[in-house]
Amino acid sequence: MSMRENGRRFLLTMLMVGGVVGGVWGQHRNQQYLDYIEKYKVEAIEQMQRYHIPASITLAQGLLESSAGRSVLTRKSNNHFGIKCGSGWHGKRTYHDDDARGECFRVYKNAKESYEDHSRFLATKQRYASLFKLDITDYKGWARGLKKAGYATSPTYANQLINLIELYGLNQFDRSKLKGQWITLPHETFLANELLYIVARTGDTFDMLADEFGLSARKLRKYNDLYKGYTLQEGDIVYLEKKHRRARKPYVIHRVQPGESMYTIAQRYGIRLDRLYKMNEKSADYTPSVNDLLRLR
Repeated sequence: MSMRENGRRFLLTMLMVGGVVGGVWGQHRNQQYLDYIEKYKVEAIEQMQRYHIPASITLAQGLLESSAGRSVLTRKSNNHFGIKCGSGWHGKRTYHDDDARGECFRVYKNAKESYEDHSRFLATKQRYASLFKLDITDYKGWARGLKKAGYATSPTYANQLINLIELYGLNQFDRSKLKGQWITLPHETFLANELLYIVARTGDTFDMLADEFGLSARKLRKYNDLYKGYTLQEGDIVYLEKKHRRARKPYVIHRVQPGESMYTIAQRYGIRLDRLYKMNEKSADYTPSVNDLLRLR
């Protein structure tokens, strides 16, 4: 039996303490699961406000995948959602038997990093895109959609999530607010060059984006090489984390196209603007011409 399935079996056993009568879940709720919910409910609500993933789904997946924080993967690697390494993961890793022997799993510094990566994992994978069109309170649709999209191999995965949400009343958190704010139309997040970014909409300001993503406006401007007072334009790429010193492989050389500037090229490849100038030994007053060749790494 796989490690993930072992965790789910353990969960179901713990959930049914108190018995199942006539095929209906018993009303007795396990204290370990209540403690986990109390510990991480605020984090789940914050992730909901930032990424539009129901807090009930995040908590249910956390409970299910981590056995309420008791699994080996969670205790030793802070991995609450059973997320495997994948080709895009460059952080620490650990190996456990799951669907196959010695599979690679992500390692996090703490639970908060695991929750954040779980949100980004769902928000940046095309196969989960349709879920973000669902109402924030449609936990059943999310549960079934996660199963359909292949998050887990268990045929009962959706029902397990739904049972957890209903037994522990997790859907109450889907209507929760933090700091009196509620993001009704969150920005869709994208991943390029291993960097998370959004595309600015008409009327966006750095203060608005700072509130939505839990960052300071100053940091957002710094991440994007922009000055205080800059007015965001529709279509602007806005990175939510610090850009790289050089482009990721296989991007080595860029041929300048009509309408491009050093800034737009830096944004396209996720490179800090000053590094792009320095790599190409150009002064700050340099303006690229069409067909100029610029080093990216």
